[in-house]
Amino acid sequence: MSDLFIHPELRFHSYGTWLRRRFGCNVSKVNVDGGFTCPNRDGSRGTGGCIYCDNASFSPGGTVPDKSIELQMAEGMAYHRQRLGSEKFIIYFQKFTNTYAPAARLRDLYTRALSHPDVVGISVGTRPDALADEALELLADLAQEHYVCIELGLQSMDDAILERINRGHTLDEYLRTVDRIAGRGIALCTHLIYGFPGETREGFLKTAHLLAGLPVDSVKLHQLHAVKGTRLAELYHRREFVPITLAEYVTTACDFLELLPPRIAVQRLYGSAPLAIRVAPTWNLKNNQMWYAIVNELRRRGTWQGCRLDREHCRVGNL
Repeated sequence: MSDLFIHPELRFHSYGTWLRRRFGCNVSKVNVDGGFTCPNRDGSRGTGGCIYCDNASFSPGGTVPDKSIELQMAEGMAYHRQRLGSEKFIIYFQKFTNTYAPAARLRDLYTRALSHPDVVGISVGTRPDALADEALELLADLAQEHYVCIELGLQSMDDAILERINRGHTLDEYLRTVDRIAGRGIALCTHLIYGFPGETREGFLKTAHLLAGLPVDSVKLHQLHAVKGTRLAELYHRREFVPITLAEYVTTACDFLELLPPRIAVQRLYGSAPLAIRVAPTWNLKNNQMWYAIVNELRRRGTWQGCRLDREHCRVGNL
């Protein structure tokens, strides 16, 4: 385990550690809601959204569009200062599709976020089918002076699964968007979910090989979970969706890490929905407990991120 990227205790490349190394202090991401919608909801690409999607399942309660960006930032930064001792912040435009608006509106929101003296950058969650040239040029321009990360939702590389979950885009669209982002000084994070109906462990692990050949800088992974009010919850109640077990998820997450290039930082390994809306699975573990379930399994195996990877075929990203 000699790779300089790998945290000796965690056994993978921790994004939080990378941020501390780059900025010289504790850096936290602060979620904000810019009041966006999604092309998979408004009819331009589809309606109803992804079958699992309810933004309340992964967004802090304080991030609502009727609060100004400045107020959301102030509340989020105060929370992270008190809880984690954070000194600098990345403003994360999270809910729905945060490049899905005219460039003038995007510029206003992004520059307002970056104007705070304690903000070192922005992270922008979006979809492969919703990154117009004007939005990409704007982000590339901002990246000349600030840290800018595009968080691109892929979720699955299997087009059949993408269609089944009403995702509204294809693997090819994701790959073409990655090519458009590459070389512009913008960090790229890919979002993945494991546990879709009909998905196999072997099929999911092919995604690690895919990312190994792409200029991806970080990854977010979590288990598929059903929350109230979604079509996935309806499938669960009809017994047409059977969630993966905790043991299966930990095993597969570790297999995935072993195949992931060490240069790719890990931002997330687990997702949790608020108890009030959670339907399944009900593992009842806090994020840090799940984090260490994976760490402890890597320790038990004596393995680490990238240990099963042929590194000669990896390309260096922007981190």
